[in-house]
Amino acid sequence: MALVAAAFLTFAVSAGLMHSYPVFFVAFLADFGWSRAQTSLAYSVSQLLTGASSPAVGVLVDRVGPRRLVLIGGVLLAVGLALSARVSALWQLIVVYGVVMTVGANCLGLVVLTPLVSRRFVARRGLVLSIVQAANGFGRAGSVPVVQFLISTLGWRRSYLALAAVMAVLIVPLSRFFRAAREPRAEPARAAPSASSAGARDWTLPEAMATPHFWLLFLVYLLTGLGSFFVSLHQLAFAADMGFDTLHAASILGMGSFLSVAGTIFTGTISDYVGREISAIIAYGISIVGVIAALLISSADQAWLLWIHACFFGLTWGARGPMITAKTADLFQGRHLGAILGVISIGTGIGAAVGAWASGLIFDLSGSYRLAFILSIASYVAGCVAFWFLRRPAVVRA
Repeated sequence: MALVAAAFLTFAVSAGLMHSYPVFFVAFLADFGWSRAQTSLAYSVSQLLTGASSPAVGVLVDRVGPRRLVLIGGVLLAVGLALSARVSALWQLIVVYGVVMTVGANCLGLVVLTPLVSRRFVARRGLVLSIVQAANGFGRAGSVPVVQFLISTLGWRRSYLALAAVMAVLIVPLSRFFRAAREPRAEPARAAPSASSAGARDWTLPEAMATPHFWLLFLVYLLTGLGSFFVSLHQLAFAADMGFDTLHAASILGMGSFLSVAGTIFTGTISDYVGREISAIIAYGISIVGVIAALLISSADQAWLLWIHACFFGLTWGARGPMITAKTADLFQGRHLGAILGVISIGTGIGAAVGAWASGLIFDLSGSYRLAFILSIASYVAGCVAFWFLRRPAVVRA
């Protein structure tokens, strides 16, 4: 399981640094006076580029292996964090965070790690992918309160420099984890409940794109991105609007994010037994409860509702990821899994970009996040429906 631990740590570092943006978001609003839609732009560009660059990253990991990509990604992240400390205009933030840091993080992300892990662990694919995906919540849980504390004590510019120093120290150790991991020995296969004999073929990207399942997976990723990012980027700003102290609210949201480690591993594990579809629907339902709790908050006296929101929304943050990636591996096994997953990941980039920016625009126009949260619930419900249609094996259209 050393490979799984290495993938977990690598993704946790990347996710933690990138998901610290919601905390800096509040600082940018106070320092620059940008609108919420404007301040969301860098984050939206980041999510869009994450999806757009995923096919290229997927092809690269299939060809050159993960070690070089992790090394390149770590350097880009460290440079981007250092440059962020000198940002003075919106376009600079878009370039540094939306482009430089995003490409770096993508080289340390799931498109690189999923093919490696899914080929090694066939029988326990849902479990191990959920463990790796749980690093997303683990990174967010640690970064939100820590970064808020750094900003409160050092200011946001020095906080970026501190994070850049941490990343610079971790670059070489992270890359060494994958020195001999390019072609790991696979464990004996055991068919998952949702897998099919069709998965035995060596799927190419054009063959996969000729199936309805490929586009259903794309749609599921898009709807999941919409549902999640109508809320996630603006959580701390929303809590501040309701009158909560930002450091206190960041601690509550961070605790909720930490729960995603257990929630993601649980839902991913049961997907090996009850099927990816049932497990995904459970995860969507839990997230919907969390968003409903946020809709009910009207003042800082309702801290218990903020706790319910943080815990339920956080519990399944990223929990759909293992089901989607495992389902992709179930349906489209072979040497080109990285490229296939990379193209499908464009969907989540589009959904996350639109959701994060549209939520800020909705607030600018209405003075409330209420409509954005309702759209989040609608997206999750639609995601349940789309995922359910993935039950049958993939077949290439004649």
